[in-house]
Amino acid sequence: MSRAPLLQLKDVSLSFGGDPLIDAASLIVHPGDRIALVGRNGSGKSTLLKIIAGLIEPDSGTRALAPDARVGLLEQDPDMSGFETLGAFAGTGMSESDLYHVEKAAEGLDFDPQRPVDTASGGERRRAALARLLAGHPTLMLLDEPTNHLDIAAIDWLESQLQARRAGFVLISHDRAFLRRLSRATVWIDRGTVRRQDKGFEAFETWRDTVWEEEDAARHKMDRRIASESRWAVEGISARRKRNQGRLRALQALRAERMAQTRRQGTAALSLDSGQRTGRKVIEARGLGLSFGSMPVIRDFTLTIERRDRVAFVGPNGVGKTTLLNLLMKTQRPDSGDVRHGTSLVPAVFDQSRAALDPDQTLWAALTDAPGLRVSGQSDQVMVRGAPRHVVGYLKDYLFDETQARAPVKALSGGERARLLLARLMAQESNLLVLDEPTNDLDIETLDVLQDVLDGYDGTVLLVSHDRDFIDRVATTTVVLEGQGRATVYAGGWTDANAQAGGSVWSGSVQAFKPEPTGGRPVPAPRDTAGSGRTPASSTKLTFRDQHRLKTLPDDIARLEAEIARLETLMSDPELYNREPAKFSKASVALAERQTRLSEAEEEWLVLAERAEAAGQ
Repeated sequence: MSRAPLLQLKDVSLSFGGDPLIDAASLIVHPGDRIALVGRNGSGKSTLLKIIAGLIEPDSGTRALAPDARVGLLEQDPDMSGFETLGAFAGTGMSESDLYHVEKAAEGLDFDPQRPVDTASGGERRRAALARLLAGHPTLMLLDEPTNHLDIAAIDWLESQLQARRAGFVLISHDRAFLRRLSRATVWIDRGTVRRQDKGFEAFETWRDTVWEEEDAARHKMDRRIASESRWAVEGISARRKRNQGRLRALQALRAERMAQTRRQGTAALSLDSGQRTGRKVIEARGLGLSFGSMPVIRDFTLTIERRDRVAFVGPNGVGKTTLLNLLMKTQRPDSGDVRHGTSLVPAVFDQSRAALDPDQTLWAALTDAPGLRVSGQSDQVMVRGAPRHVVGYLKDYLFDETQARAPVKALSGGERARLLLARLMAQESNLLVLDEPTNDLDIETLDVLQDVLDGYDGTVLLVSHDRDFIDRVATTTVVLEGQGRATVYAGGWTDANAQAGGSVWSGSVQAFKPEPTGGRPVPAPRDTAGSGRTPASSTKLTFRDQHRLKTLPDDIARLEAEIARLETLMSDPELYNREPAKFSKASVALAERQTRLSEAEEEWLVLAERAEAAGQ
């Protein structure tokens, strides 16, 4: 049975004054499609999502949306102006009876709906925007980097939610594991061209390399033909002048075609120099303990880190990963225990908050004013691992063009800011790298290069990340922070840690990490220095909204059961599919949707009824 498409783009083009960002692109999205949208930073992925959502009008081409389709877009920087709390934003346009969807998503993504928007971190805002999208149940979801600022448990929860839904979605992410588990098709934007392959992300890199090899072969063949025709133009033009003029015009057209071809952007030329070698033992921590009030962040933690070790720290947001890094780097004092550093340590730190970058500075100034990178008396030079380099030349190594050198940092995308911070970091000689969430916003090709650079680095690496694939590729040791001050050291990466833990480091539930009440009262969770916190565990007692929901659910369940009965009666007609296939298809979708809603409503009623009985309400 053919499926009517949810959305169609035909010959869509868009430019912003220069070469087309998107050139004559066509795309069809069907119900239930699970599409990974991939491409380099700046290739137009987010722009294409906004064209699909109808927020950007292309220069040419058409966009057609199915009459019953509802599109939901998760943007990287959601606009929450006019809303007092995260919950108010997430529940926009929903009826009182549907707000439980927001509460369910808030629980899974671990944010407090009552948190004022003005005091919420970027990560909390993003999780609220994701809750709004999920709670709205659109038929087509457009997700732009949904895993940014999510910890591994929340990513697991989001994966299960998306896998269980019938809605179609188009997904941008740098998280390979996330893309592999969810995608069934891949759309690739490369130099304005939009290509589609009906295979998941697992097959993308083989496909990409094949396309590039074919492109290189065709370009080489064209170059040889141009060279041959150019020799003829010099040596044999005198005879048969009229026919030769046509051949000359063909040569000119061939040259013009070759000139018009857009060359592939290279990968960032990341490079590290470990400089002076450290001793064999780099960091030794013995019996570390630290508490915030009555809440332990780390208890009796012991770890020895040797030269060339790659140690990954994982755990939920707010559990204390950055705090533990600060303890190991001696920028924060423990309540108990001690840390000893080996000889000749020269650390370099990648800060997840990008605090080292002044948004009002130009890229030029961000390098030439950086401590340790200044070249005395030279305003256009930067010291790169002991040797002077021209600022523009060094910026080109990190895929910035000359026009961006004098642009402000605040004009850069998230991925470009990450590359600029890497440029500053890698200009220094270091033998200890501290990388706090380095993978956020970087495209997949740059992550590949970063991994290769770390593989060849003769120093030691401390890494905080929620990117499971990156941890598997880089880490030799994984430290899992489990909450309540517990931290377990495993050999290998994330997959190895799971295997050693008997199949799962944790249950996959974000709630498993929340602080346990002491003395009958919930206690606040510790905060990372980046400012991400955990919300207190909820009370068993039903809120007013819960009580109202418990009263209205039986009516909702009865209504859904009646609608399901009518749809089943309609579809019991054996001739319906042959007579009215569109009606049969629509009824099938409606039946599945109502069966899902009925199951959710019954489960919700059971949970609320048990809580009400336990609380004596």
